[in-house]
Amino acid sequence: MKKIVKILALLAILSIGLFVVGCSSSNTSDKANKVTMSKELYTCGMHPNVIQEGPGNCPICGMNLTPMNNETGMDSDDNAITIDPVTVQNMGVRTTIVAKRNLSQNIRTIGRIDFDETQVGYVQTKFAGWVEKMYVDKTGQTVQKGYPLFEIYSPQLVTAQEEYIQTYNRLKQAEVDNNSITAGNLKSMLNSTRNRLLNFDITEGQIENLENNQKISRTLTVHSPYGGIVDKKHVQEGMEIKPGMKLYTISDVKNIWVYADIYEHEIPLIREGNKATMSLSYLQSDTFNGKVDYIYPYLEAKTRTLKVRLSFPNRDNILKPGMYANVNISSAPMNNAIAVPTEAVMFSGERNLVFISKGDGLFEPREVVIGLESNDGYFEVKEGLEMGEKVVTSSQFLLDSESKLQESLSKMMSSSNNNSADIIDHSKHNH
Repeated sequence: MKKIVKILALLAILSIGLFVVGCSSSNTSDKANKVTMSKELYTCGMHPNVIQEGPGNCPICGMNLTPMNNETGMDSDDNAITIDPVTVQNMGVRTTIVAKRNLSQNIRTIGRIDFDETQVGYVQTKFAGWVEKMYVDKTGQTVQKGYPLFEIYSPQLVTAQEEYIQTYNRLKQAEVDNNSITAGNLKSMLNSTRNRLLNFDITEGQIENLENNQKISRTLTVHSPYGGIVDKKHVQEGMEIKPGMKLYTISDVKNIWVYADIYEHEIPLIREGNKATMSLSYLQSDTFNGKVDYIYPYLEAKTRTLKVRLSFPNRDNILKPGMYANVNISSAPMNNAIAVPTEAVMFSGERNLVFISKGDGLFEPREVVIGLESNDGYFEVKEGLEMGEKVVTSSQFLLDSESKLQESLSKMMSSSNNNSADIIDHSKHNH
């Protein structure tokens, strides 16, 4: 009988102990659940950036907030994010297909108009003398080839004329006398004297007048060997001139050069022969077409720019040396390049990112290497994308925010779960 009483007493003690432990475990579990529930987050379907603990209304639109779970918010698969289709629509996400395109880029710069050096000529004499009369005495004056410039008195020319007339008349007499030997010698002498006059830049017409008129001119007229504008004038009436002196600089402006500076990163886009257009600030509606004529082989030390020379025909002489103009140089086209719209690329610090749409609300951030930016709003993609993939062209910043938010929330939830586990473990140690 005593044994039965002892056994019943022991069972009672065990029952009380189990009840106490059960109550303790239940209380701990409830505490953990309360911690977890208190950490449940809610968001707005229209404004995913609005997040708070517990239910409520959106402070922006007033809509009821919904729990952030796999259906209404976002889930992650490695670096990808999943967004509910309704949220995607509300965010205004648009996509386009990655394809190959022909790309080109225009380089815009300022150009300085100057003379075409190949069309610049200098007027000089090959004999000494004195200028007695000026026909062209102003800079900026337009002259045609063969136009009279000035009259000069030169003892050398007078002597050469005298020798020519004497030899010419003796030759004619020898031909009348049928003296072939003498005529042959005189003809050789006449050619020598004629060549001397021609070497003095005396024209054929002037020599012909000398033969016909038989009159030695005290002065001879020097004619312009070029057509163009008198850029510089170094001669004055009454001045003594020497052989080789520069008397006039005459520039033909039917074609002009334009000097422009481009930046280092634009150098690979420039080739000789590239097309170029130009406009003037006061004549924006009128454009001039030309080409890249020469690329200089060095950079300007101070500006770190490369100088290029362009050639333009000067229609109606509108372009004046010394003017500044707006220049647009077309780069060599890049054919069949993988390209995406410029708005598809996000610049994030040292990385360039795009978002790939994989369907069913799944988006993957992808790092890309970009190259040429075309005139029509496309980036060449050197690495990171394949033909046929869908890239997001709008709302990428919201996707990027969602992606970062997902990462933060994952850390928060992980931290919350860890804290709950710590409470349970702590409770076990206490009991």
